Amino acid sequence: MIDNYLLEELVTFNKYGTLAATAEKLMVTQPTVTRGMQKLEDELDVKLFDRQPNHVALTKTGILAAKEAQKVLDQNQSFIDTVQKYEASHTTVKIGSIAPGPIMLLRSLSDIDDNVVIDDSLLQTDSVISSIENRSFAMIITNQKIMTDSIESRYIGSEKLSVNLDKFTYLANKTSVTFEELKGMSFVVVNDIGIWKKIVQDNIPDARFMYQEQFDAFTEITQYSNFPYFSTNISGKDSHHLPYNDDDRIRIPISDDASTVDFYVAYLKNQKSKVNPLIKPMSQAWN
Repeated sequence: MIDNYLLEELVTFNKYGTLAATAEKLMVTQPTVTRGMQKLEDELDVKLFDRQPNHVALTKTGILAAKEAQKVLDQNQSFIDTVQKYEASHTTVKIGSIAPGPIMLLRSLSDIDDNVVIDDSLLQTDSVISSIENRSFAMIITNQKIMTDSIESRYIGSEKLSVNLDKFTYLANKTSVTFEELKGMSFVVVNDIGIWKKIVQDNIPDARFMYQEQFDAFTEITQYSNFPYFSTNISGKDSHHLPYNDDDRIRIPISDDASTVDFYVAYLKNQKSKVNPLIKPMSQAWN
């Protein structure tokens, strides 16, 4: 059996084209790469490299071998990933979400077991099913009601969008507002808000959104300006993720249907007993 490191050297040389670059990328010496090339040729019993006094290049057979080597490396990595994910699925409960609010709610719970891992990186809706099936996550919070042969989902609550407006604006006196009434306004928004980004962009005409990559920057801007920002009934439960508690803004619910999103927890049916202890306290905290 050919060692992985030999295949890695071949793939790297094919990508970077020189001994020096290959050695640097793999953090080894050039003589080490040269010996590896010779050993690989000996084991395959073919000529992979055209060696000239000042230049080494792959032969046509070498180019083919590099492509096949990449396939083997990919398969080996897939094998490792599959086994590790399977083991993790039996020892940890990894949770993902397509929106930040449910993650904030989860982190606010005080009785989460040590084996629960909450991933802050938000998922795309079209990756939810595959991420559950390949055991990347034990449970995903999504706006999709999913029922398949292997996956089931349970409703846990609705997230409702509000806008926080300067108390001196005329809209701040209303009990609710529509997206249309927010037309043309400028909002400061945390960039990573999952599905809510598309909702506000699609529904507020001629609006300007000043997206902030860092929550600290978002907090500072809201503190020292009167730009409106968004919050929900879920994000409001975690005071650590409110930008500024004593600002001059009034929280006004948005009344459009699109401002309310139903959320479900989706999981493998054979993992139900594992995720059930999390679903109940989360649902209770939500409502």
